[in-house]
Amino acid sequence: MVSRKPTDELNRRKMLKVAGLAGLGGLAGCVSTTDDSDGGDGSDGSDGGDGGGGGDTESTETEGGDGGSGDSGPYNIGMVNSLTGSLSAFGERNQRGKELALEAVNDVGIDGRELAIIEEDSESESQGGVSAAQKLVNQDGVPFLIGAVGSGVSLAIYESVIQGTDVVQLSQNSTGLSLTDFPGLLRMSPTGRTQSTALANIIAEDGYDSVAVTYVNNDYGQSLTDAFVEAWDGEIAYNSPHDQEQQSYSSVVSEMNSSGADAWLFITYQAEFATMVNEVYSSGYEAQFYGADSVSGDNVIENTPEGSMDGMKIVVPSAPVEEDNYQQFASTFEEAYGEQPTAWSAYAYDCVVVAALSIQAADEFTGAALQQTVRDVTRPEGEQVDSFEAASQILADGGGPDDVDYQGVSGPIDFDENGDPVGFLQILTVEDHDYVGTGFIES
Repeated sequence: MVSRKPTDELNRRKMLKVAGLAGLGGLAGCVSTTDDSDGGDGSDGSDGGDGGGGGDTESTETEGGDGGSGDSGPYNIGMVNSLTGSLSAFGERNQRGKELALEAVNDVGIDGRELAIIEEDSESESQGGVSAAQKLVNQDGVPFLIGAVGSGVSLAIYESVIQGTDVVQLSQNSTGLSLTDFPGLLRMSPTGRTQSTALANIIAEDGYDSVAVTYVNNDYGQSLTDAFVEAWDGEIAYNSPHDQEQQSYSSVVSEMNSSGADAWLFITYQAEFATMVNEVYSSGYEAQFYGADSVSGDNVIENTPEGSMDGMKIVVPSAPVEEDNYQQFASTFEEAYGEQPTAWSAYAYDCVVVAALSIQAADEFTGAALQQTVRDVTRPEGEQVDSFEAASQILADGGGPDDVDYQGVSGPIDFDENGDPVGFLQILTVEDHDYVGTGFIES
């Protein structure tokens, strides 16, 4: 049972500026419970350490600036996506965002030509991702690669295939903290460090100075917990990992209760967290719950008693849902697919638009030229525009990449020196045994 401590409630639909987030990216994401999960974001399906089959380290460029399809044919780029495997649900969302972006780009065109995306399946694993990337880069000759979903897969692709070439790699969904250490690997979904920092600030703002933390025993849990501890100014009364897929976590929740902390933070996966909630509830323990995004989901709601989590606050990936361009994207998405998009679809959409803008702004269709433009078309020095059509018009009128500041449907983007974007988080509060949005955070 969760007892809610009286605090100033975060206003609904209010954009929050959380102190200490400047300069950091955020958002932890898609959850995988496979044994080989990298866990930088809980979204990996792989530890990223196998490196696959090596990859070609020679500089790869597309000759003739035509993607192998003639001067009047489409510009061909690649995408490594999770079409099968543990992250295929996220891959489907990626595909939908990609298709809508392609439609928006090709309705306008890139200097009279279309954009085409050759998509390959990573099977949600590092080896599959490396093989897919090798095919796209070495056989298809793409100078721009979107991929991948899991952080471990993205890192394996970069280290085995992309590093040492001029090919641009832009991950659509990877949030692992370690990607920041590879500035050549861009990503649209920001690092999980901001999520940890946001949680530290929220717990402190709620009036707590002591917290008990338990985290899943892998890189995802460890890295987000380390980032939280670094950001937290109060007492860490309990800080201990737990293994996945255990039948009971009674000892964990008992130790958290004995710690004396009134705020409990869970950085784990849905199944593990649901088991913990049931054991907290049956034991009659009372605490204020907080969680990383990987603890939220229908599976948790369906497998826990009503009232057992009320008042819990969770930080999850989000897009700026009140902005006009996002609302237009969401309306188009719902019309096409009969449901509202997720942030993951928005990230994939923006990857495609940024790729198209970097192609139009470049002097030639090569990796080296695209490396020079891909960051610039989103920087704040240019004119703010919120669609491919508007940005393309600036370039068509003689503007350069520095004259464009594309504001994505997922947020401002603005890649920093580490390849991380500005990001948005949403705060969910559990009310009447359901998740209710109660605020947004922009890093």
